[in-house]
Amino acid sequence: MSTGSIFLLPNGTWFVELAVVLVILWVVTKYALPMLNTAIEARQDKIRTALTAADEARAAAEAAGDERTRVLDEARDQAREIVANAQALSDQVKAESGARGEAEYERIVAQANAEVAAARQRAIDEASARIGEIVFDLVAKVVGREVDQSAHQDLVREAVAALNAEAQKEANR
Repeated sequence: MSTGSIFLLPNGTWFVELAVVLVILWVVTKYALPMLNTAIEARQDKIRTALTAADEARAAAEAAGDERTRVLDEARDQAREIVANAQALSDQVKAESGARGEAEYERIVAQANAEVAAARQRAIDEASARIGEIVFDLVAKVVGREVDQSAHQDLVREAVAALNAEAQKEANR
C-alpha cells in the first residue's frame, strides 16, 4: 500500500490548499466582512428605528383611542342629560297644561252649574210666587165660588214645598 492512495493522509497539496483557504478567509474578513457588517448594522438601525416608530405609533393610537372613548362617553353623557332635561321639561309643560286645562274646565263647569242653579232658583221663585194665585184661581173655577186665600195658606205652603222637593229631585238627576 502506498501512501499516495490513502486519501486520509495529507500530502503536499494539502498545505497549499490550506494556505489558499487562509488567504481567502483573510481577504473576506479584511474587505468583504466590514461591508457586510456595515450593511447589517444599517439594516438593524432601520429595523430598530421602525420598531421604535411602531411602538410610538401604537402608543399614540392607544392614546387616541382612549381620547376617542372618553370624548364619546362625554358625548353620550351630554346626550343623556339633554334628553333627560327635555323629557323633564316636556313632562312639566304637559303637567302645567293639564293643570291649567283642568282648572279652566272646573271653572267653566262651576260657572255653568251656578248659572243653572240660579236660573232654576229664579224659575222656582217665580213659580212659587205665582203658584198660589194660580191654584186659588183654579180652585175657584172648579168649585165655582170664591176661595179665601188667607184661610187656606197652610195648604198652599204645603203644595209649594212639594213642588220644590220635586224640582230638587229633577235637578239632582
